[in-house]
This record gives sequence, C-alpha cells and structure tokens, in this order.
Amino acid sequence: MGKRDYYEVLGLPRSAADRDIKRAYRRLARRYHPDVNPGDKAAETRFKEITEAYEVLSDPQKRAEYDQFGHRTAAGPGPRPGGPFAGAPFDLRDFAQGGFGGLGDLLEGVFGGRTGAGEEAPARGEDLHYTIDLDLEQAIRGITTEVSVQRSAPCGSCGGSGARRGAGTVSCPECGGTGRLAVGRGLLEMTRPCGRCRGTGRVPEQPCPTCGGRGHVPRTERVKVKIPPGVDTGSRVRLAGMGNAGPAGTPPGDLYIVTRIRPHPFFERKGDNIHCRVPVTVTEAALGGRIQVPTVDGPAEMRIPAGTSSGQVFRLRAKGVPALRGGGRGDQYVTVEVVVPRGLNARAQELLRELARVAPEDPRRDLKAWM
Repeated sequence: MGKRDYYEVLGLPRSAADRDIKRAYRRLARRYHPDVNPGDKAAETRFKEITEAYEVLSDPQKRAEYDQFGHRTAAGPGPRPGGPFAGAPFDLRDFAQGGFGGLGDLLEGVFGGRTGAGEEAPARGEDLHYTIDLDLEQAIRGITTEVSVQRSAPCGSCGGSGARRGAGTVSCPECGGTGRLAVGRGLLEMTRPCGRCRGTGRVPEQPCPTCGGRGHVPRTERVKVKIPPGVDTGSRVRLAGMGNAGPAGTPPGDLYIVTRIRPHPFFERKGDNIHCRVPVTVTEAALGGRIQVPTVDGPAEMRIPAGTSSGQVFRLRAKGVPALRGGGRGDQYVTVEVVVPRGLNARAQELLRELARVAPEDPRRDLKAWM
C-alpha cells in the first residue's frame, strides 16, 4: 500500500496555513503518542505517519516540492537526507536538540518536559483531586464547606531535601546524575524524568530518618473550600498550592475539588435549565387559570391558558441555574400533565355527559384519513 497524502494524514486542506499545520500536529500527537498508548502498535505507526507528514509540510521548501511532485520528489519517496530518518531509525531525543524541523519545541508544548538541550521544565508536586457530593440546591446557590484531605507535606526535619540534617547529596546512581532515563527503544526511544531522583540528578547521601529520604511526609488537613453557584457534575474548583509537596523543596501541586451533583426527586437539570412535570386538573386545563409551581427559589405562580393539552411545556424565565461564569440564569421548563378524575359519582358522570352534548369534540378527526 502506498503512502497516504500528507494533508490527508493531518486532516487538512492543501490551502492550510502554517499555524493550521502546527495545530493539527499538536492535536494528533497528543492522541497517538506512544507514551499515551503503551504497547499499541497501531498508534505507534500512526504517530510515525503524523510526524513524517509534519516534517515535510512544516518546511516551506519541502512542502513546495511535495505540492508539485507528491511523494515522488527528487530525493525519492523515502526519508530526506540529513534528517532523523536518514539511513537509520530516528531517535525522538533529536527533537529536543532542534532537529527534525524544530519538532522539539512542538513536543515540549504537547508533552512538557525538556525545554532545550540540557534544560528541564520546573518540577512541582503532584496535583490532587477530591470529589464532593452536593444537592441540586447547594449547586445552585453555592456553599462554603470543609473537606478532609490527605496530602504530602514537606518534611519538617530535612526541610524537604530528603537528606539527614547536615548531610549532602550525591549523584543519582540510577540515572548517572542526568535526571533522565531512556524509555522505549529503536524508532521511538525517548527519555523521561528519573523516578529515584525525580529528575534532579541528585539523591541524599544520608537519607533523612523522618521521611526516609523522600523529603515529604503524609498529612491530613481540613481545608475550607468555597463552591461557587452554578457548578455541575465534573466542575472543578482549584486550590493553588494545596496538592502534594514537590521534590527537593520545589513548589507543591494544586488541589482540585471535583463536584458531583446528586439526582433530585422532582427537578431535572439540563445544562443551566431545570425541567419538571406538574399535574393539572381537567377543569384547569379546559378553563385555564393560575397554579402554584415549585421552583428552586420557592413556589411561583404560573398561568395556564384555556384549552391546555397534556404534555404542553411552559417556561418560567430565570428560574434555572446561575451560569457558572456569569451571564444570568437559565430557565425552568414546566410540562403539564392533565389528570383524569377517577371514581366519579353519578352526578359527576351526568355533568360530563352533558358537557359532551353541549361541546362535542372529536380529537381523532385527523386520523380518519388513515382508517
């Protein structure tokens, strides 16, 4: 099978601008990168195809040649001379040194990590996520509450260094002091931060007896959190610096409070709108009138026009959920259900027969064409 068109590989038209090519590569690389899909050969092949397409289309000269000759360029359909594909399997570590059309900057933006030859992105602690269950009314009005969170905090004995007080550090024997370890092999060999030294390249000469050299200790804390009005299931509230302690005294991560809204027995939330079903009598539906309807703010009056049918929907403006990022409130949609009376006495039955005589109605008249 021949090679696919490079524009098709990136999902772009031939008129795509440079920024569109870069944007498409970022999106696809995130999805098919081997680190995201360990052991997936199809994703590995797809990532190689995406990378090769970007290498050509991101270079103005190579793109011009490709637009004119396609895969049958003067250099032939294979890899270009001098690039990471030349002669031997390429190493993704070449990207970090500016090779392969500057893909190092792109991969840094996609996956983080190395920012250039020998440079490391700033280390920080891990983020934590804590799920809190809320009633619909709490989600609408917002609340301030406390949660109990277990997190790692800097060790008080060593100040987060992991070394016994007065002792120094030595080169990490796992990574040889580089702070990084090679992962994968051959075509897709990359590097990642060393797990033992957490990318610092140094380990304590004598571990701290309190934390065992980790530099942090577990701690349970009561944390006050303000949940804003309008949150939904999956909304996140960020508490900066309340995550796990960073390695070797680096900044801590963040704590994310994730909200989960319990189902309500009467109201149903759909986005910023609220839906409910309200029963009405035959008389109310036929003659019209005003009825009391429950809302999250308390009872509200709603007008029922004469001749209302069961299933008809009415809107109460601004009785829904506040928009989380501002901009007003949603609405409440009320579906009326006409309730047919049961157990009628003789007088009530006679009145209904009289109604049928004086106001005859054939609700199935439109069906006669199908009978």
